[in-house]
Amino acid sequence: MISVSGIRGIFGTDLTPENLARFTAAYGTWLNGGTVVLGRDSRVTGEICEDIVASTLASVGCNVIKVGIVPTPTVAMGVLRHKADGGIIISASHNPAQWNALKLLNSTSEFMTADQGKEMIAIADKGEFNYKMYNEIGSISEDNDLLQYHIEQILALPYINPEVIKKADLSVAVDAVNGAGSDAVPMLLEQLGVSSIHKIHCTPNGLFPHNPEPLPEHLTEICDLVKQTGADIGVVTDPDADRLALVDDSGTLFGEEYTQATVFDFILGKKPGASATNLSSSRVADDISERYGQKCYRSAVGEINVVKKMQEVDAVVGGEGSGGVIVPDLHYGRDALVGIAVVLQHLAESGKKSSKLRATYPNYYMSKSKMELDSLGKDADEVLNTVEKHYADLNPITIDGVKVDFEEGWVHLRKSNTEPIIRIYSEGSTLVEAQAFANKVKALF
Repeated sequence: MISVSGIRGIFGTDLTPENLARFTAAYGTWLNGGTVVLGRDSRVTGEICEDIVASTLASVGCNVIKVGIVPTPTVAMGVLRHKADGGIIISASHNPAQWNALKLLNSTSEFMTADQGKEMIAIADKGEFNYKMYNEIGSISEDNDLLQYHIEQILALPYINPEVIKKADLSVAVDAVNGAGSDAVPMLLEQLGVSSIHKIHCTPNGLFPHNPEPLPEHLTEICDLVKQTGADIGVVTDPDADRLALVDDSGTLFGEEYTQATVFDFILGKKPGASATNLSSSRVADDISERYGQKCYRSAVGEINVVKKMQEVDAVVGGEGSGGVIVPDLHYGRDALVGIAVVLQHLAESGKKSSKLRATYPNYYMSKSKMELDSLGKDADEVLNTVEKHYADLNPITIDGVKVDFEEGWVHLRKSNTEPIIRIYSEGSTLVEAQAFANKVKALF
């Protein structure tokens, strides 16, 4: 799977050493040398991939700074710290253990734009790589304290105060799914002044004990751990620790959309300004922004699209409903570590139990379904055009598929990049209502 989100596949089948080398050489050629920060998550194939990628980058004249097993946002911080020309994270994010990937950053520490990605992929397709002679190859060095630097920058944010968190005497349960957050999250919690840390699956060996995507059906253990230990809150990260899920003190999941809502609530209370999220994220983001007299702007789905919208409107906070929060005071990228710090600061300052804090946010329910294009006998554009015309009086948003906002909820249709289907996301004040919005659209066909 080749996109601006990265080069992703199953190691040993389509993600072969040859493909890793080809796309890495294309990336290094596109950079025209320079410095690249290289990190990885804990996957079993990570070290093999790291060796291939580091050597290939050096072969096209890049100076490589290896940072080991660290969260994806830590690599982004490394690009900023070293004023590097780019960064690579070897991680397939929430995909199962047999997958791996190259996630590619540019010199601003952000994911490559669509145009940049096309340029790099064109180089890979042509196979025209800028390999160097022996006396021009790049160097390979290490930065072993980048994670500590990342944490220090979080602690230096003007609204994060470890003394306040320490005084609150919080107890936190952690599930890092044996990924890159296994060491990083407990290390952060200790420096934030958390008095009691209860860990499960915090051995960074890449052997994921459950499906690594932080969805409710995969998180029963952390919910039980919170109840057993009496923790004030539970935190869950995906394998590369850029997404964050929360469990309240009763052992109940906040809901993946409510990580973003909680961070918006805190940041907008400290720093008035616009916010931004993607079209498929919950309406709760708008509600929280309106509490503070602010507007939440919407972008196409995808982290880089949210980032570009944030920069366009000078947003003080942003993210995606999948548990990704973006705090530009730190960097423009999803970051579970800064999300954890913000949530704990919010709990400490409010004096509320996490369940009471969650109860201050309106409840919405989301439904996800699809339509098979083959059975409809229509192509994707025909379906999207039909929906847009049918709901023309509601001024559908068409920057990414078609999104229709109703008074009580919304429905969003998007093409799939991998299957002949239309994905349908809908939201309402009840699950039945959310499903009804999706069924309205399906009924057109």
